[in-house]
Amino acid sequence: MIDDLWYKNGVFYCLSVGTYMDANGDGIGDFKGLLRRLDYLHGLGITAIWLMPFQPSPGRDDGYDISDYYGVDPRYGTLGDFVEFTHGCRQRGIRVIIDLVVNHTSDQHSWFRQARRHKDSPYRDWYVWSDRKPANADKGMVFPGVQKSTWTHDNEARAWYFHRFYDFQPDLNTSNPYVQAEILKIMGFWIQLGVSGFRMDAVPFVIATKGAKVRKPIEQYDMLRAFREFLQWRQGNAIILAEANVLPETDMEYFGRDGDRMHMMFNFHVNQHLFYALASADSRPLAKSLTATKPRPATAQWGLFLRNHDELDLGRLTQAQREAVFKAFAPETSMQLYDRGIRRRLAPMLGGDRRRLELTYSLMCTLPGTPVIRYGDEIAMGDSLDLPERACARTPMQWSTELQAGFTESDHPCTPVIDNGPYGYEHVNAAKQRRDPNSMLNWTERIIRMRKEVPEVGWGNFKIIATRDPAVLAIRYDWRNNSVLFVHNLDEAPREVSFAVGLPGKAGNLLVNLLTEDHSRATEHGRHTLLLEAYGYRWYRVGGLDYLLKRSDIDADAAGEIGHAA
Repeated sequence: MIDDLWYKNGVFYCLSVGTYMDANGDGIGDFKGLLRRLDYLHGLGITAIWLMPFQPSPGRDDGYDISDYYGVDPRYGTLGDFVEFTHGCRQRGIRVIIDLVVNHTSDQHSWFRQARRHKDSPYRDWYVWSDRKPANADKGMVFPGVQKSTWTHDNEARAWYFHRFYDFQPDLNTSNPYVQAEILKIMGFWIQLGVSGFRMDAVPFVIATKGAKVRKPIEQYDMLRAFREFLQWRQGNAIILAEANVLPETDMEYFGRDGDRMHMMFNFHVNQHLFYALASADSRPLAKSLTATKPRPATAQWGLFLRNHDELDLGRLTQAQREAVFKAFAPETSMQLYDRGIRRRLAPMLGGDRRRLELTYSLMCTLPGTPVIRYGDEIAMGDSLDLPERACARTPMQWSTELQAGFTESDHPCTPVIDNGPYGYEHVNAAKQRRDPNSMLNWTERIIRMRKEVPEVGWGNFKIIATRDPAVLAIRYDWRNNSVLFVHNLDEAPREVSFAVGLPGKAGNLLVNLLTEDHSRATEHGRHTLLLEAYGYRWYRVGGLDYLLKRSDIDADAAGEIGHAA
């Protein structure tokens, strides 16, 4: 059962093949290059790789405008190269999930090209058409300020087609049973080639009703159950990680009351309140967001992330909260996007402050869910605000001080490498940090290893512990008679807090620090007093000396030393 729920205690790593490692010197990353870097990823300790789109595409939206769901873009290699890659992952115990982008296709896809030619085409109903421009065509754009409409006239089809995203990405009519059958076929194809699941793009739009007469889309949640059932039939432990930025009261509709829909969802609600907490040093809204998203089936899991390949969406915050985050992390309009988000990478957002970077990653690894790391964040890569929209945070991986950051031998990389300033590749690269025991890379490797040794976070039930200080968040997890406790100071000033662990009897008297020798023993009243440095954090295993003696990985002498030190 635990193997079937492998994602509960995993660590995911997201990357784009095209910007990770170029093996043939054409300036574009490829699967052969990625295969060369699997030992690096294995050493980092991640358990699953999430690949952004790599299928054939005109490349107008970083591959999210797919023109063939059953191939590999020739720039990245062949299907054979992909299978070699998945085989290499399997040898190292790493799983692979890939993007499933089925809300829309490229307008160059053969389905759309056939659909536009004639009304009698079998693919006509695979898309969403209208003879006239709908009255609500200027509503519901995903990219406000960049998009002007959600309906575009096609001269060849002599009709208007619907596109929730860019006009070169016509929406599929996902209510059509033939389209749904094709989605299952796509999933089955990649499962057969070694994939362990999918990150499904734009899930609320995939399952929503579409059409010129649709005023308020209705979500067709049974579609999610059909996807889940197909995966369980084809490969029992394959998963779907849903991109669904929805309100907490809707979460269970996506997970399914019986856990029969999505296996995982990204927790956008917590993500947005986490950045507000970092900006304001106030953990209370974050704690509320954790409580609001707590209900979920036993088999379901949240995906916890800091930054991803899109903008940091702050649309769920209040206006005042959003302005506070903008002021702290994106004070210039060039750093903001779509009137709702921030387009920067994490390290420059936090001013390169190592203390805050560690604090933030510690939070991601200890909040309820499975951490999802963005490539390059393990070395604190920066961004290039000269690039348009979201491209600024999608620059090539910085491997070394060699030309083009060791990413390619070409003088013309697909995306410009960051080559100047404090985040230039001469200062920030994996090779340099690998040799430095105190580097961000080596710290990240250690924190990933420790995260995998506290399965209580992925499997257990959590409780927010009262600290009487809004700047300090304390959270306890309980699972199989084991408990862990995590304490974080969000403030730039040291804080002293006093709290009770909240377990019966003497169970919470001893806190064994998992990261240092700074253990804690409670007073006779059962309270712990901690002095947390600025942006400080603590990882504790909860238990008395009797508990420690029962653990197979701690011998009696070591347990006695811990008890004496505490």
